[in-house]
Amino acid sequence: MEEQAIHSGQTPKFRVNRLMGSDVTAAFRDGWRDFRRYPAIGLFFGTIYALGGVFIAVVLVHYHLPWMIIPVAIGFPLIGPFVAVGLYDVSRRHHRGEDVRWSAVLTEVFRQRERQLSWMAFVVLFIFWIWIYQVRLLMALFLGFRIPASLDAFGHLLVSTPHGLLFLTVGTIVGAVLATILFTATVISMPLLLDYDIDFVTAMLTSMRTVLENPLPMLAFGAAVAALAILALVPGFLGLLVVLPVAGHATWHLYRRAISRI
Repeated sequence: MEEQAIHSGQTPKFRVNRLMGSDVTAAFRDGWRDFRRYPAIGLFFGTIYALGGVFIAVVLVHYHLPWMIIPVAIGFPLIGPFVAVGLYDVSRRHHRGEDVRWSAVLTEVFRQRERQLSWMAFVVLFIFWIWIYQVRLLMALFLGFRIPASLDAFGHLLVSTPHGLLFLTVGTIVGAVLATILFTATVISMPLLLDYDIDFVTAMLTSMRTVLENPLPMLAFGAAVAALAILALVPGFLGLLVVLPVAGHATWHLYRRAISRI
């Protein structure tokens, strides 16, 4: 597959390849290998992501909104693909045999603000905002004004009352639907927009087509990344230092297996 960005007026066409479970396993294996090759860069982007989560949690506590930490923490991995752009570039440069230098990777990341990838940021943040809004709506519907002021009391309310359990059930279903929509639209489009100079709508449609034509392996990949990201949140967001870079590199390798330029 040709990996140079297309700067002509002609939009390239892509073929979606058939994926197997072994491709998902191989993508994670190659992602882990890339992280071990370039741990400093991976930890750099992982640290930015983890610090962002800690900052949001501190702000919520400061403004006496600790009950928002749980939905924000669960929804926080939704913005992971956009943060991982630098990791895609590391894997791309290594595959091409180019030097993986800090200056080159960071320059490529900043260059994306002038390309179509910046529009994907709006898509990601819009879905994240919908997630937060629907959480507040469901809280109002199921919990009313009984929301405790402390995180421990809020967690006890969720697991010990019928209203709390119903809120968890409906919220989980709605959250899963939103996460699946976002995953379907971004899992291939993010690395594709880094690799080719195409419009973000074409990239999103290609990503959706890839998931629709390979539902089981693609959704298995998404579920694995989501599970790892949620587990990484438990030790104060610190697990994201490793999970984000490995998942970012793995996404790039899955993209290379899934898409071929015609």
